[in-house]
Amino acid sequence: MIARQEYLDNLIGFKDTEIIKVVTGIRRCGKSTLLEMYQEYLRQQGVEAEQIIAINLEDGEWAEIVDSRELYETVKARLQPDKMNYIFLDEVQRVNNFQKAVDSLFIKKNCDLYLTGSNAYLLSGELATLLAGRYVEIKMLPLSFKEYVSAFPADSNIDRLYQNYLQNSSFPYTLQLQRPREIRQYLASIYDSIVLKDIIARRRFPDLEMLQSVIRFLFDNIGNLCSTKKIADTMTAAGRKITVHTVENYLSALTDSFIFYKVGRYDVKGRQYLKTGDKYYAADLGLRYSVLGTKKADAGHILENIVYLELRRRGYEVYIGKVGTAEIDFIAVGEEGSEYYQVAYTVRDADGQTLARELAPLEAVADHNPKYLLTMDHEPLTSHNGIKQLNVLDWLLS
Repeated sequence: MIARQEYLDNLIGFKDTEIIKVVTGIRRCGKSTLLEMYQEYLRQQGVEAEQIIAINLEDGEWAEIVDSRELYETVKARLQPDKMNYIFLDEVQRVNNFQKAVDSLFIKKNCDLYLTGSNAYLLSGELATLLAGRYVEIKMLPLSFKEYVSAFPADSNIDRLYQNYLQNSSFPYTLQLQRPREIRQYLASIYDSIVLKDIIARRRFPDLEMLQSVIRFLFDNIGNLCSTKKIADTMTAAGRKITVHTVENYLSALTDSFIFYKVGRYDVKGRQYLKTGDKYYAADLGLRYSVLGTKKADAGHILENIVYLELRRRGYEVYIGKVGTAEIDFIAVGEEGSEYYQVAYTVRDADGQTLARELAPLEAVADHNPKYLLTMDHEPLTSHNGIKQLNVLDWLLS
């Protein structure tokens, strides 16, 4: 089991505070395991077993809990008086009006609440209204490349591990599967769960085949600018007529289920957010291979996807940058300001045109925030007029 230390430290930091801890993320990214790790930490700190109330709402043991009253009564019956109770509600969005039970438990002084969910619906609507300012969201992703590599201490071939990371997936459980066929079957089951449970069942879309066509389109266009009109036109040209409004609904459901992340654009010179030209990146590249098969992908765009997820893991807000007619792959906004990232699989060529092309958008930015060019090239640390060129795998492992 890989210790997800950053997430664990985050939970520990909020222990015994009057704040509800909400862990969100795509199915099977490790949320339940994180809670188990944290419960073990509590036991090591002297918390008694009776003080830990853990309910996984997807477990058949708790299948009778279908509404907020049943959830509240189930937890209330297990509370230890005059002691702090640590309450873990896993996949709580499966309970109708769960937010009412959460609110009732929250006001008790001896309840420390932890929730998980696989859909952004968890923090929308009434829960956000009831508990505004009283919860913190911990956004969880599957394994980072650094975490993945830590599972293979005897393998020093980082380039091979990177290829395995892409094809075999970053979902933690895949590390326990030995054969490619087993991994493909496991990824197919995750995909089906997301599509059928988190999207079709909740949003009641009538056309499963059309939804899957949109999913395939997004997986096939990672790193490309996508508009709802472009997607609708592509589907219609392929003989599957679909309206822009329907595409918007599909995209909303896909991002709500955390299978894709939408990244908007920011005009650096105009200092404004742009309303058109979003990009979509996948939560896991193994799912892409599972859905599209061995169809050849643009290695540079796949690398962009990995860098985007890593920037999110490091706590940045991430945007696509626009500088005149040029594009910066990522503007990463953090507590200490902005950083600029350009990502290219390689910038090696005979005449240096590729390097010049990748540096041009960064050079067009007039401010003095840090600028980076990340590539797979193995070069000594290089600076191009202040723009640092780094090997992306070294950066991912740093």
